Amino acid sequence: MSNFSGGQIKSVVPRAGVEGGEIIISCQGYGTSDYSYCHAWFGDQRGRVISAAPDRVIVSVPDCDTGIESYELKLESADGVMATQFMLGAKLTENMHPVANPAIDENGSIYVTLSGTRGQKVPVSIYKISSDDTVHPLPAEVVNPTGLAFNSEGTLYVTSRYDGTLYKISPFGEAETVATDLGIATGLAFDRRGEIYVGDRTGTIFRVNELGESRQFASLDPSVAAYHLAFSPEGDLFVSGPTVSSFETIWRVDAMGDVTKFYTGLGRPQGLAFDAKGNLYVAASLRGHRGIVKISPDGRNAEVVLAGASLVGLAFDGEGDMVVVTTQKVYRVPMGIKGYSVF
Repeated sequence: MSNFSGGQIKSVVPRAGVEGGEIIISCQGYGTSDYSYCHAWFGDQRGRVISAAPDRVIVSVPDCDTGIESYELKLESADGVMATQFMLGAKLTENMHPVANPAIDENGSIYVTLSGTRGQKVPVSIYKISSDDTVHPLPAEVVNPTGLAFNSEGTLYVTSRYDGTLYKISPFGEAETVATDLGIATGLAFDRRGEIYVGDRTGTIFRVNELGESRQFASLDPSVAAYHLAFSPEGDLFVSGPTVSSFETIWRVDAMGDVTKFYTGLGRPQGLAFDAKGNLYVAASLRGHRGIVKISPDGRNAEVVLAGASLVGLAFDGEGDMVVVTTQKVYRVPMGIKGYSVF
């Protein structure tokens, strides 16, 4: 941490973020005698100072249109400048409409949706972002694509919350029906055996075999949407569903379909992903702070590790990067985390 005239940045929480996220900078001797001189800079991008005191500054993370990810975070005041490093997510694309996690193939390409409002048919609803950050439209005609996931052979599957159908996408980008009558199909995940799990907004979780035959696997309370699904390294299925509550639960479903509470205390929890150590990452709010929340394997500890507004999902690539999506944008953040994959 840098300092000037006795001033010093002690810590930044969290140390990574994307546009709209709020970070707390703990410092010593920050000059606030003239608030008009209080500024925060992420490289040459200016962040909005929400509040400032000599020992604590809250800043809103700005947008970033460059591919640079590590920035010098500087606090300016009438007394001078103090600085440290901050990880600012690089924006890959915008004008999308993800409503769940992105999916990443074995080559590092990222798949996201332009889902649209219920029943809205858009010209292109699924996009591929290649490893060189080029965006390619897929011709698959799926209305309201929601959940995305790859099977062990690298085939992309997608749910439609419009017609309750599970599709698989051919190498040519064409959609083929796998299973129907899956309610308002949202969440999507594969287990180690290759069986498919689809969540319904009424709380039902279906299991679909390789023949496209489905049956009810588990059921949550009807008020809980099984909107987002992810398998842990131990083989349990974890489920979240956003509501307007600020004290929501992440649910754990064992191999027998029995449902228990894993963690309670999140605001509007959405996309889920695990790292190789069994930590769970959730796009949610924790104690009023929105971002990516990391929850320990035993469910006892939680912290925000990335700040961001309007986040709906995340995924880990093979390079230790975290890909996060908002309701419109896609970012890559080099977090140095090895993600968990069932295959």
